[in-house]
Amino acid sequence: KEQGKYFRGIATQVSLNSKTINQAPLQLMINVTMDITDHQHFIHQMKLWLYWFTAGLVLVSIFLGWAATRLGLKPLRDMAAWASNVTAHKLDQRFALSKMPIELQTPLNAFNTMLERLELSFQKLSEFSSDIAHELRTPLSNMMMQTQVALSKTRTADEYREVLFSNLEEFERLARMISDMLFLAKSEHGLLTLKKDILDLGLDLDELLEFFEPLASENKMELIRQGSAQLTGDRAMLRRAFSNLISNAIRYTPAGSQIIVRIKTGEDGIQVDVINPGKPIPEEQLSRIFDRFYRADAARKHNSEGAGLGLAITRSIIEAHGGLLSAKSTEYETTFSATFPNPSI
Repeated sequence: KEQGKYFRGIATQVSLNSKTINQAPLQLMINVTMDITDHQHFIHQMKLWLYWFTAGLVLVSIFLGWAATRLGLKPLRDMAAWASNVTAHKLDQRFALSKMPIELQTPLNAFNTMLERLELSFQKLSEFSSDIAHELRTPLSNMMMQTQVALSKTRTADEYREVLFSNLEEFERLARMISDMLFLAKSEHGLLTLKKDILDLGLDLDELLEFFEPLASENKMELIRQGSAQLTGDRAMLRRAFSNLISNAIRYTPAGSQIIVRIKTGEDGIQVDVINPGKPIPEEQLSRIFDRFYRADAARKHNSEGAGLGLAITRSIIEAHGGLLSAKSTEYETTFSATFPNPSI
């Protein structure tokens, strides 16, 4: 480098032989130099451009990475914003799967399904709270009214005794209702203790039908048992379950009709059908008749002696034995079917 310029050179030594005898060869030094200032300037500019280009690529990469991350995570931010608006009073909201990438549609579909189950559970809980408040209010209102009437003036001992007996009936009704609710609570939490024995369903159902025979005779009904089978289960609980089904059949069967209790065995298990003719249950109500306090016929709600817990208790008992309780209703008859697994299963 000289005076701001760059040079590149090469030097070599050349020997020239003399034609004169005994004269030494002539030695020459040849130097060749070339100005490379333009080349160095070009290389310097290329390095400078390369540095700026690399820095630009880094900045563009950072920006593209930020943009890609922001756009890629937008569905998750939308999910978070949507989930923050879901409350116990807004369980009817569902996320639109069409707006989401296919990778998130499966978990979002599961989340929507979970919300449907929660909404149904909250709806049943709300209805249950309303129903139980109504069921408890009725006997309490009756006792308060009877007591206020009794205290409105001086009465005889027999009149006071009559009021106490009436209040006692309401207390017994409340006690049965509370006992049934505790039974259902234990059943839902798997706390029922079953005392299992080998039962002859034919004989046990014959005893139940004999017990209900006087009630059926009053309405000129005939109780018929068909088939027999052996089942391992808790005799007291199963009697309670079948008693509910039989008494329910007697209550809603027209006078002069037959109620059939049919026992069938097959590969699917043991099935007990309680069949009674009568007014059909609408299809939309069949899925709810096993809910607590639910009555398919609103007109029967105030005339029925029960609290609407019988079928719920029956289903809990059947399910505690590993079985399944279902119902179907046609124009001619209604059938409640309790299916139990085979003893060998």
